[in-house]
Amino acid sequence: MTHWLIAPIILPALLAPFIVLAARYHITIQRAFSLAGVVAQVVIAAALAWHVSDGTVLLYQLGDWAAPFGIVLVGDQLSTMMVLLTAVLSLFVLLYAIGSGCDNMGKHFHPLFQFQLMGILGAFLTGDLFNLFVFFEVLLIASYGLMIHSGGNARLQAGVQYVLFNLIGSTLFLFALGAIYAETGTLNMADLAQRVTQISPEETVGIRLAAVLLLLVFAIKAALVPLHFWLPSSYAEAPGPVAALFAIMTKIGAYAIIRVYTMVFPPELEATAGLHGQWLLPAALVSLAIGMVGVLAAKKLDRLVAFSVIGSMGMVMVSIALFTPESIAAALYYIIHSTLAGALLFLIADMVRNARGSVDLTAQAPMAGTVLVSGMFFMGAIAMAGLPPLSGFLGKLLVLDAGFASDQVAWIWAIVLISSLISILGFARAGSVVFWKAHSIEAPADAVPGTGPSILSSVAAGGLVTLLVAHTVFAGQVHGYTTRMAATLFAPDAYIATVVETPGKLSTPTKKEDH
Repeated sequence: MTHWLIAPIILPALLAPFIVLAARYHITIQRAFSLAGVVAQVVIAAALAWHVSDGTVLLYQLGDWAAPFGIVLVGDQLSTMMVLLTAVLSLFVLLYAIGSGCDNMGKHFHPLFQFQLMGILGAFLTGDLFNLFVFFEVLLIASYGLMIHSGGNARLQAGVQYVLFNLIGSTLFLFALGAIYAETGTLNMADLAQRVTQISPEETVGIRLAAVLLLLVFAIKAALVPLHFWLPSSYAEAPGPVAALFAIMTKIGAYAIIRVYTMVFPPELEATAGLHGQWLLPAALVSLAIGMVGVLAAKKLDRLVAFSVIGSMGMVMVSIALFTPESIAAALYYIIHSTLAGALLFLIADMVRNARGSVDLTAQAPMAGTVLVSGMFFMGAIAMAGLPPLSGFLGKLLVLDAGFASDQVAWIWAIVLISSLISILGFARAGSVVFWKAHSIEAPADAVPGTGPSILSSVAAGGLVTLLVAHTVFAGQVHGYTTRMAATLFAPDAYIATVVETPGKLSTPTKKEDH
């Protein structure tokens, strides 16, 4: 099973150039290979997640070189859960893209889609900070190509803004890596966890600077206020299925914060103590508030969904900023929920655009397929707003319960509850304009009729609805798993020992003779 750990990265890395070289002009072949690759990803990811569910840590040493000298991939409960979530999400997104014909509106959709998966999955599996930077750049390049897929000035402008903000993050990332390497001589996360504790209190300036820079970088990736300006336009202007896939990208920032600040810079490390609560919690609360106010103020449905993603990331970051095992478990549960809900709403926004001809909320217009689309929008809206009975309500209860451990519990409860009310009003306004009032509007005689969703598109969106329901029904089991996962994150001895103590070529020079 250890060798399968590299498969989620190698598979899309091979598929993408194959599709470009062998099936560039044959969309049916592209779809077949791309879909087969994603289905294989789901199977592999499920097998990896099952294998590590008992706490096992998988290690793959590229070239059989031991850490910290070699590149390593590490599969534990957190990384495999995120890989499985990405694989399942990509399956439904790809089905929707094929069903709606979005993949045929521009060039190279499927190769870019595969490279995007390579970057995302690599970021989750890498055990090295420099390779985390490398995979960030891979997904940045691929996501830019997907964002401007099918062209248009608005998409190009939003794409340029997206790239500029993320290049700033990449520059800060390099500065942080340089500072860390200068202080410790390594970038392997498990090795770093051991070395930062050996730095004397008088020599911690460089490592504190690096910790702050990394937090800024990951906050940019997570679209945390005031570093969120790139997200609304970028996600709103992107094609619907692309924006739905992007729902997992902000979670990479959350994943990186959880990974780095529980292992490399844990709360008990004196050099960086207090960094999380002093800076992360206020920014998270403001992000939550601004995101949900944006939901109420949005004039277009796609921007409404984009602001709801900012708000949901604020909720995730509130829970992460508390940095207790209970809060991290709640954050992980909410990450799954918000990824599925955000992706579903982006797909529905695309359905509305196709059926109504517009996502403008300031004008009423008739639309095709109202019953089906409105039903799925209702499910997605109550999930994102955190209304019972879906998993958003349970996730917010878990976050609020974890908030009792903080001195800022009053602020946490107040902002979470008020922002939830605001989001309910925003989604209700959008639903009434787009669906309820659409029945009373007659289309002009010269209007071009919209098209309802195809069967495959409906299946894809319905699959996400089903997953949200399953996430609610099995909330106890999922939360139990994330609780065990959080416990291992705060006690990373098994992870560190597996990475650092597993021998490779460099540490066993006589290995060849033994054969």
